[in-house]
Amino acid sequence: MTSFGDLLGPQPTLLPGDDEAESALLDREDPAKVAAEHPTASIAWAYLAEAAHERGDTIAAYAYARTGYHRGLDQLRRNGWKGFGPVPYSHEPNRGFLRCVAALAKAAKDIGEADEHARCLDLLEDCDPRAAEALGVE
Repeated sequence: MTSFGDLLGPQPTLLPGDDEAESALLDREDPAKVAAEHPTASIAWAYLAEAAHERGDTIAAYAYARTGYHRGLDQLRRNGWKGFGPVPYSHEPNRGFLRCVAALAKAAKDIGEADEHARCLDLLEDCDPRAAEALGVE
C-alpha cells in the first residue's frame, strides 16, 4: 500500500539524501559553497532559492529553485520514480526536492508565470497532498 492509501498506485519514492550536504547546511555553512561542493543536493539549492526569495531577488530564486528541481528529478528517476506517484514530505531527504518545487511555484507566481505556478502546485499535490500547506505555498 502506498503512503496515501492507493492500493494500485506506485510505492512512495524515498530519496537517500546527502548526509554531507545536509550536515554542512545544518552547521550553517554557506549554501552556495555547499551547492558547489554537492551540486546534486537539492536541499542546497532550496536554501539558496528560499534565501533569494526572502531578500526579494525573484530571478535568482527562480534560477536556484529550477536547478534544485531538475537535480531532484534526476535523483527521483534514479530511485525508481516514473514521473508520478508519492514523494512523501514526511521523508526528510525528499524535502530538498519538494522545497525547490515550492520555491519555484512562488517565484513563478511572482513573475507572472501562471501556468508554471499551477504546474508546480499540481506536482506538489501529486507528490504529497500535504506538501503545499507544509511549505506555505498557495
